[in-house]
Amino acid sequence: MFLPLHDHNRLKHVPRPYVNLSLIAANVLVFLLVQGGGITEGASASVYSYGLVPAVFFDLRDLAPHLQVLPEWSGIVTYAFLHGDFMHLLGNMLFLWVFGDNVEDAVGHIGYFVFYLLCAAAGGFAYAALDPGSEIPLIGASGAVSGVVAAYLMLHPRVRIWVLAFGRVPLRLRAIWILGAWVIYQFVQIATSIDSQVAWIAHIGGLAAGAILILFMRRRGVVLFDRDLA
Repeated sequence: MFLPLHDHNRLKHVPRPYVNLSLIAANVLVFLLVQGGGITEGASASVYSYGLVPAVFFDLRDLAPHLQVLPEWSGIVTYAFLHGDFMHLLGNMLFLWVFGDNVEDAVGHIGYFVFYLLCAAAGGFAYAALDPGSEIPLIGASGAVSGVVAAYLMLHPRVRIWVLAFGRVPLRLRAIWILGAWVIYQFVQIATSIDSQVAWIAHIGGLAAGAILILFMRRRGVVLFDRDLA
């Protein structure tokens, strides 16, 4: 649909978005070191060891002993640090790079780390709850990133964002139009996609969590919907 490039939205409360940068680095390192760039035999095993398998999460199935690396419940968060291929990783990290810093600015460093993990967990739980007996693993930061998008949209709908539309057309539009269309697209996809490899329900779970959490986790004095702009 589009790739975000830049938002011209300066930080007001933190000097650097250290947590957001660390999350991006962690995703990249996991992709390279744990998944071997997503192309090795070990990458497939890591999807089951660290991804979210609904049947395993709800204790309906057991992982093979050689795949059991972490407690079974931990997949609700660890899945968000795995990616299927480089483009999957790149898309999620671009969204996080452009929008995550301002959400971190609004909730603080520790608050942002908690916010991110809760959005990831909400996206993962939505996916697992839809089909508890499924043995298809969920991977990708999209649930957490969707929460970041929802928070950003509620904080800064009037900020103009540079995006690359359809992979080739540069546009600069307000966040309300760009991200609003992105949110609508998620709901359209979940209503119309059949046997899709994209776990759209995880996006919806992350969106809902981000929209709710930002109401309570933002710093005192941080307003919603750019009400502090003249």
